[in-house]
Amino acid sequence: MNPILSKNQNVQDISKLIYEPLLKITEDFKLEPTLATEWSKADNTSYLIKLRGNVKWHNGADFNADDVKFTIDTIKSLGDGYIYYSNVQNIDYVEIISSDLLKIHLFQEEALFEYNLTFPIICSTFYDEDDILISSKNNIPMGTGIYKINSVDINTQMQLKINTNWWNLSNISPKAEELNVKIFSSVAEMYNAYKLGSLDILTTMQSSNIEQNIGTIGYNKKDICGRQFDYLALNCKENVLSNKEVRQAISYAINKEEINNVAYGGKYIIKDFPLSYGSYLYNEKTQEYNQDKAKEILQSNGWEYKNNYWQKKVNRNNIKVKIDLVVNSSNQGRVKAANVIKENLEKIGIPVKIISVKDTTYQNYITNKNYDILITGVTVGTKPDLSRYFGENNLANYENTDASSILNELYSISDENTLKEKYKTLQTIYEDDRAYIGLYFDTISLITTKSFAGTINPTWYNLFYNIQACYRKN
Repeated sequence: MNPILSKNQNVQDISKLIYEPLLKITEDFKLEPTLATEWSKADNTSYLIKLRGNVKWHNGADFNADDVKFTIDTIKSLGDGYIYYSNVQNIDYVEIISSDLLKIHLFQEEALFEYNLTFPIICSTFYDEDDILISSKNNIPMGTGIYKINSVDINTQMQLKINTNWWNLSNISPKAEELNVKIFSSVAEMYNAYKLGSLDILTTMQSSNIEQNIGTIGYNKKDICGRQFDYLALNCKENVLSNKEVRQAISYAINKEEINNVAYGGKYIIKDFPLSYGSYLYNEKTQEYNQDKAKEILQSNGWEYKNNYWQKKVNRNNIKVKIDLVVNSSNQGRVKAANVIKENLEKIGIPVKIISVKDTTYQNYITNKNYDILITGVTVGTKPDLSRYFGENNLANYENTDASSILNELYSISDENTLKEKYKTLQTIYEDDRAYIGLYFDTISLITTKSFAGTINPTWYNLFYNIQACYRKN
């Protein structure tokens, strides 16, 4: 149950109720002071962090700067392979100035570094001289969060109760005073327990067949975007796709609803922009599927359809619109998506050749960028980092000086409203230039019984956000 060691997503979800970070991610993915009350950039490679006073660990010990330094040093020592290593790998060292003030020194400047400060803080004195990797104390976590462990049986369940010494308790009136976390050896056992009435709430990937396991009635279901974002990268240095109007036409010609239905049974959430999972930095927009619009764009930009190709004279050369579409054969969902895209584009007169390859060959395509269009995906993080789309060596071989300039500005911007304006501009550039075509996010479903009351606001980052305000109706 130690959150900096566990790679179990279910453990990570529960640990957010027990442990706290310096900065919390809210339901709309803003940063919110938690164990840190203030933070500022001292210079290009260092940050001052002011810690909250009067915070107690679950055993009554005082929280202080030693705990933060211990946590960062421990995560760094664990190395790559642990989920929070990327948060701290750019940290050179932590300088303790006082019990409630510290300075974090980086190896190099990093845009939006404060988003890295969302890892859980563990107690420096709790483990004494124990080896943290093998300590039995990892099964009985101790944090500073709203809930603390009351009892635990590592094979059956863990009981959490409200932490009456929680620093923010006076500002809320929690209704869920006790949470029983059930432990199952299989998903089948979990579904069976739900059907027998032993669970009020469960979470599952929407790709699983929920209806087959628990039926279609007697519960409420809330679907949210997961972390997996799939998209198309269009090679902007390829002869035909260097034309923006061709990329725009392709975007209008693709039926994402059909792709979702064929490839994922309609269970994914169609989204175009990499921050459209709920981030406050995203402006909600939807591009229509319109094949007539696709043809109109081509025609209005001098393309002529004849002899089964869209053609155009460029520098005395007659170029034709035809596409190679690369997909990794091991990902059956993407293979199905590729076939739908091929059918969509061929309906407007753009021939498509699907190149389905093994993973090693697929990686070679990515390295060499010798494709027209690539179906790919990314696991999004808490930091609203768009450098993979606009930065150097991006998958679309895409260059935009305005976007590059904004990325550089992000090193020094901390004002929320200014950030929103900059990201709005980046989104406009993304949607106009169409170097990328977003497809969808995978889906997480949160299932609650009819007796579950209150409003829970799940996100992929925090599935149980606001659960303290919920309760079970008699």
